[in-house]
Amino acid sequence: MLPGHNRYPYSPITRRADYSWPGGRRLAVYIALNVEHFAFGEPPGADFSAPAVPPHHRSYAWREYGNRVGIWRLLDLFEELSLPVALLVNTAVYDFCPEAIEPFRKRGDEIVGHGISNRGSLRQADLAEADERALIAECTAALARHEGKPPLGWLGPWISQSRATPDLLKEAGYRYMLDWHVDDQPIWFATRAGPILAVPYPAMEVNDSPAFIYRRVSEETFADMVVDQFDEMLEQSVKQPLVCPISLHTFIAGHPFRLRRLRRALRHVAQHGNTIWLTRPGRIAEHIERLPKGTVAFP
Repeated sequence: MLPGHNRYPYSPITRRADYSWPGGRRLAVYIALNVEHFAFGEPPGADFSAPAVPPHHRSYAWREYGNRVGIWRLLDLFEELSLPVALLVNTAVYDFCPEAIEPFRKRGDEIVGHGISNRGSLRQADLAEADERALIAECTAALARHEGKPPLGWLGPWISQSRATPDLLKEAGYRYMLDWHVDDQPIWFATRAGPILAVPYPAMEVNDSPAFIYRRVSEETFADMVVDQFDEMLEQSVKQPLVCPISLHTFIAGHPFRLRRLRRALRHVAQHGNTIWLTRPGRIAEHIERLPKGTVAFP
């Protein structure tokens, strides 16, 4: 046998108990907006062109555009289409540009833990367990202080996990995580403190960051990806309840020429608002928790 993780058993989606989302709807759709802040002078991560030399001001400025401009353009779009949003927040944002969070808080949007910063030195997979526990505790305390309550969910910076991350998140009071896009339905993960829910998140697919930076898709192609993913899952959801997440970053999707194409795609999704569940991942997790015992099997 190859090494495994013993977090969940294999389960084909065609052989599970059936259920529906609120109102008898079959497809849950949520938008995750990554709101991030980076350290100046350090390599901030992937770039479209050749690696910048220190102090990496070009890549830093590109990302900073998202907090100064992109997030506000995206907010206008979400307001225009009446779309709920989940903000995946680096807590460093509260220190640098807290104004960016205020309008989403007033809208009632969900705030999801996303580490302190997406700086490379804070990848959870690279941390000792005690250091990772301290990072999660620091972020949780900051989010609770600013939002008046601790977050329900977590996505690690760089979508990075150590072998202990699910255990540490459960022990810190988190009810779901987004780091494992292993399914189109929420599934339970085993941890040493009891089960934690994995809600689907598009780490590799309908996510503007890998789409544009690594795959070099066009803006039109990404809009088609959103529409095609949604349309196909809407048809598939007749057989099983499904989750269709869409991941965006302020410094990528918030540029005008990308926003123009994204508006077309999200307008298509919003036009189905009477037949789908436009929601947030925390609401999805709460719905799963309320289902009859055994509907979504524990590992």
